[in-house]
Amino acid sequence: PSFGFLFDIDGVLVRGKTPIPAAKTAFRKLVNSQGQFLVPVVFVTNAGNCLRQKKADQLSHLLGVPISQDQVMMSHSPLRMFKRYHEKCVLVSGQGPLLDIAQDLGFCQPITIDTLREKRPLLDAVDHDRRPNVLVSVDFCFKPLSVVLFGEPVRWETSLQLIIDVLLTSGYPGNPYEQENYPHIPVLACNMDLMWVAEAQSPRFGHGTFMVCLENIYKKITGKELKYEALMGKPSRLTYQYAEHLIRAQALQRSWEQPIQTLYAVGDNLMTDVYGANLWENELASAAAARCRSVLVCTGVYNPHTEVPLDTRDSITETVFHGHRDFRFDPGLVEPDHIVPDVDAAVDLVFQLENFAP
Repeated sequence: PSFGFLFDIDGVLVRGKTPIPAAKTAFRKLVNSQGQFLVPVVFVTNAGNCLRQKKADQLSHLLGVPISQDQVMMSHSPLRMFKRYHEKCVLVSGQGPLLDIAQDLGFCQPITIDTLREKRPLLDAVDHDRRPNVLVSVDFCFKPLSVVLFGEPVRWETSLQLIIDVLLTSGYPGNPYEQENYPHIPVLACNMDLMWVAEAQSPRFGHGTFMVCLENIYKKITGKELKYEALMGKPSRLTYQYAEHLIRAQALQRSWEQPIQTLYAVGDNLMTDVYGANLWENELASAAAARCRSVLVCTGVYNPHTEVPLDTRDSITETVFHGHRDFRFDPGLVEPDHIVPDVDAAVDLVFQLENFAP
């Protein structure tokens, strides 16, 4: 094969924990009788609440084909490359086994919001029922030197408060705010999705919504912009570079000598999957070996009855841009190369375009 697939998961293969029927049909076409993939495939998800192996096991069960962790790219996977932060104490925010995830990525001294709250109980004051009745002095020897946002947390008010505390005290939460400490300590964020689709009829808040809150609280308090050292997850360039690296590693492992020339990004979200693929094509493809083509499915966030205006002059002020604050809106970047009903139709289309007969 001279091409590979980048599959989104939520809204393309599953809705919540329920498989989309077309997914199993599609994946039967992608493997041989021994269960080996006929083309390189990477699952590129903006989820960040579990380890790659757990996501691979879930997908294997849902799709009925064996999937390895090397085929799974979580929103936080590129953090493996940020080795300059691995030895330092980092505050991590999100859900799931956060310490396991952080340590798997290479971080040696992660500290969670929950641990920080235990050590500094006076800082979490919104919920009156959680305020401590008796104050106990607790030794706190950690000094977070950066903040890593893995995904949306559960108690937003606690995470928002403690992250702001760390940023405005340069890693000494509990100290008075010092607004002259700007720029603040580094913030690395994974998954910028404003919304995502589960079993509910309408999209749900994603980590991007939490980030909107954090950014606006920081600016309201300081009058300055919250800055990110890095943004990961679709549609960031970093994510697509890393995904291409994983695709090429698969081809090398299978001893496929023909170069991978085209990546097909199959997703359900104009503002992440399509935007990211087109951004790669416009700004990175000249420096990379592969083209990237976007294939939009109609089983998730995308509503085929809502058109994206293509006249830039009319649409810039009228179109609601769900992308992250630091990404520019360009109507051309949210225009898919292909629109199909579901992931099975996407696989059929790509095989047809590539004249590939399994």
